Amino acid sequence: MTTLRVVVDQIVAPVAGGVGRYSEELTREIIASAPPGCDVEGIVSAVSKEKVDLLESKLPGLAALHRTTLPRRELSAAWQLGIVTPGAGTGMVHAPGLLAPLSRHDRINDGNQIVVTVHDTLAWSHPSSLTPLSVSWQKAMVKRARKHADAIVVPTHAVADELRQIIDLGDRVRVIGGAAASTLALPTDADGRARTLDLPSEYLVSVGSLDPRRGITELITGLGRPGAPDLPLLIVGTDSWGDVTLAQVADEAGLPEGRVRALGFLDDADLAVVLDRATALVYPSLAEGFGLPLVEAFRFGTPVIHSDVPALVEVGGGAGVVVESGAKGYADRLIATINDVIGDSERLARLRILGMDREQAFSWRDSAERVWQLHAEI
Repeated sequence: MTTLRVVVDQIVAPVAGGVGRYSEELTREIIASAPPGCDVEGIVSAVSKEKVDLLESKLPGLAALHRTTLPRRELSAAWQLGIVTPGAGTGMVHAPGLLAPLSRHDRINDGNQIVVTVHDTLAWSHPSSLTPLSVSWQKAMVKRARKHADAIVVPTHAVADELRQIIDLGDRVRVIGGAAASTLALPTDADGRARTLDLPSEYLVSVGSLDPRRGITELITGLGRPGAPDLPLLIVGTDSWGDVTLAQVADEAGLPEGRVRALGFLDDADLAVVLDRATALVYPSLAEGFGLPLVEAFRFGTPVIHSDVPALVEVGGGAGVVVESGAKGYADRLIATINDVIGDSERLARLRILGMDREQAFSWRDSAERVWQLHAEI
C-alpha cells in the first residue's frame, strides 16, 4: 500500500482562511481520487480531540490522522528551523501550504518526498498586507523549500513567474490551480436569505478589505465621481482596515450613507445568493496569486470586471473584462468600464455565458489527480 500524507493542520487553524479552504477541498478530492493501492493519511499539530473529530468528519475516507507532539505555533516554529517531529517527515508528504516538515531526506533510497505549496508572493511584493511574523516565516519557509522540497506547487503561472524573480527553484515548480468550493451552490431558501441580507434589486459586489492592495478604495472613490453608476456596492469582507472604515472612505468619496456596505464573511449559501443576484462582480485587486472570487462569480454567470494583475488575467481567461490598474486614473477607468458593461445588455448576456463556460476549467478533481501524478513523477 502506497501512502500519501497530507498536512491538514490549516483546516482547523483558528483562522483557516483561503489556505484552509484550499486544503480541505483538495484533500477531500485527493482521497476520492486515490489510485488503486494508495491511501491518504493526515498530519496535524497537537490539536484537541474535538478538532480531530472535526477533521475526520470533513475528510471522510482518511486512512489515519497523525497528531504531532507540538501545538500549531510550536510546530510552525520547529519546522521553520528544520526540526521534524518523529514520523511527520517520512514517506510521501504533500503540504497544501508552506507548513511542512522540510528537512534533508533521501528520496531515491528511502522513497521520502516533500511537496509544498506557495499561494502568492505577498511576503515580498506587499508585506504590509501580512503581519511581520507571517512575512518572516513565509520567507524562511520558501528558503527551506529551495533546499529540501522535491517540488513546489503554485496556483498560477503568474505566481511561478513572480517566484522565479525572487528565488531559484530550478525546474521543481508545478502549476496546479484550485476551484470554487464544492458547497458553493444556490440554497433552496435563496429568497429568504436575500431578504435577511437586505440585498437591493441591483448592486455591484466586491470581495476583500480596505487593504490598499485590494483596490477597494479606488473603486469606492470612483463611485463618487460624476457619471458613476448609481448602484449600491456590497463588500464581502470586513468594514475596516486598521483605523480606516468603509463609511469613512465612502463619505470622503461623497457617497451617501449606506451606499457602500460590508456584508462580513459569508457562509457558502449566503455567498452564492449574493453572487447570483449581483449585477456584476468588480474585483480591482492589485496583487493576487489566484483570484478565487472570479471563479466563484463565473459559476453563477455573474459578469466580472477585474484588474490586469497577471494572475487574474490568467484565471479570467478572457471571460471577464480587464481594467488597466496603473496608479494614475485607475478609479476613473474602473467606473468607465463598469458603465460600459452594465449599460450593454448584449454584452452582459455574453459575459454570463463566457463566465459559466470558463468556470468549467476549474475542478478540484482535476487538481487532485494532478497532485497524484506529481508525486508519481518525482
